[in-house]
Amino acid sequence: MKKTLIYLATSLLSVSAIAQDPTDTVIIKVGDGSKVIFAIKDKKDLETMKKYDFQKLMDDMIYKLEVRDSSRLSKPASSFVKKDSLKEVVSKNEETSFAAQEVQPLSHHEKKYRSHRMRNSFNIDVGTSNFLNNGNFPSQNNDLYSVRPWGSWYVALNSIYRTQMARKFFLEWGGGVSWYNFKFQNNQVAMSKDNTGVLFNLDSRNYGFSKSKLTAAYVNISVVPVIDLGGNRKKPSFFNGKGSSGFRFGLGPYAGYLIDSYSKQVYTADNSKKKEVHHDNYYLNNLRYGLRMQLGFDDVDFFFNYDMNSLFVANKGPQLNAFSFGVSF
Repeated sequence: MKKTLIYLATSLLSVSAIAQDPTDTVIIKVGDGSKVIFAIKDKKDLETMKKYDFQKLMDDMIYKLEVRDSSRLSKPASSFVKKDSLKEVVSKNEETSFAAQEVQPLSHHEKKYRSHRMRNSFNIDVGTSNFLNNGNFPSQNNDLYSVRPWGSWYVALNSIYRTQMARKFFLEWGGGVSWYNFKFQNNQVAMSKDNTGVLFNLDSRNYGFSKSKLTAAYVNISVVPVIDLGGNRKKPSFFNGKGSSGFRFGLGPYAGYLIDSYSKQVYTADNSKKKEVHHDNYYLNNLRYGLRMQLGFDDVDFFFNYDMNSLFVANKGPQLNAFSFGVSF
């Protein structure tokens, strides 16, 4: 293909020198939709162009197109002049550019443009979780469902797209999976349920209990408008090492759907450590929705999630609004 392209270019240039007006343009069709264009402004330039080594020039141009680089040729124009004509050409024209180097498929241009406006990243949220009952922590009333801040971990794995809406304004949207782990203050708490609702009782067995918790897993989606003073197009991440140099703030909604839940007890019996896991929905709401706030600088974000609806179905359990906060990498 290279030899054919060079042959066509040389032939058409020779024809244009005789038959074309100085302002004419030579267009060489390549394949179904690509073109190589030579704009001839002065017949004197044809004599100069005859002194170029088109084999080297085309090789460089094709390389640029293969790597999808629309910048200038990787070498100065004078490097394509034949050795026996170098001084003459350089004295007439120190830098020559060709319209052909700007030719690339339109679809690639659109794709590149879109890629600059929207970037994808993988992020991990790690923090702690708890809940409020009418604005108060359950531990204030010594309720059996009160949890320990340390050990009640919240973890989320998210695929986030960052779309640039304006210079400093972005929309971070995407989805992922999250886990609430509510570790009860009292290690002897046992969860169960009946037709009236979920029950929290003390386990009457004579075991040495060391842990009791409730875990709920959700698949989530979120849309968070973000003002980033650093203007970083890609969402900052600890893993890619490319942070934003400015402060950023975001606030937006999220929603999730319950995909699994279970209670877990760990205890010692007969001098051996044992654990019991019971998978049940425990009248947990299938849907969760709320607001997410983000504060960030450099490559780390701090997040705060607050569920606006109750953790349990109405009249089937305590009215608890779950929340979580921590660090997003």
